Amino acid sequence: MADRPLAGLTIVVTRPRDQAHGLAASLQALGADPLMLPLLEIAPAPDLAALQAFVQRAAGYQLLIFISPNAVSYGMAALHCIPAGVRVAAVGQGTAKALRKQQVEQVIVPGERFDSEGLLALPELQQVKGWRIAIMRGDGGRELLGETLASRGAQVEYVTCYQRRKAELDAEVWLAAQPDVITVTSSEALAHLWQGLGETASTLARTATLFVAHPRIAEIAQSQGWRQVVTAAAGDDGMCAGLVAWAAQHRK
Repeated sequence: MADRPLAGLTIVVTRPRDQAHGLAASLQALGADPLMLPLLEIAPAPDLAALQAFVQRAAGYQLLIFISPNAVSYGMAALHCIPAGVRVAAVGQGTAKALRKQQVEQVIVPGERFDSEGLLALPELQQVKGWRIAIMRGDGGRELLGETLASRGAQVEYVTCYQRRKAELDAEVWLAAQPDVITVTSSEALAHLWQGLGETASTLARTATLFVAHPRIAEIAQSQGWRQVVTAAAGDDGMCAGLVAWAAQHRK
């Protein structure tokens, strides 16, 4: 059991399918039975012409901020490389890691709190008056980052690199799985789970433990009625470490 601390646990991974394999493999290595049931699907930006138009003027920006690994994947596919002299920032370590895989070595990224608030607190983003800043993201999302940078004097533009679509949900599949744990890494995914499964979601909220990636998601889950909500550290390693610690306590 020591080398398989999650043995006997059915753990649902709800990330988009293309991003779920790494976490699923890590969980399996720890002894769990991972089940991939995506809540969201990722697709190219609905307006590729607008994305290409941004690429043509990207060299005129002082800073590009990537919100997620998906923004890196689709944004860098369009950009090919970061223009010389343009700085790059990432909201979290997973996004920074994705950038480094794209040969972007110098990345401004929080060291502790991995969200907009954490990025905004960094000294590098305090004096941005007169800067042109592009926020590379999916379709929609929180406005705090852009609004705060604009209040500091920056000219901010949102660049839609990809779009999120709600995945089809089958209540019978979710019930039949009888999961011990459900992992959720975005508030949008959690909302879709709750709305898309209806009474089935209420049943899961009574029987399964919900692992989330941010305190903000935990607050939403608790307001929905989930009985057991655990906030894990960021990234796959943080999620796995949290699950191992929970399982050890749970088995006592």
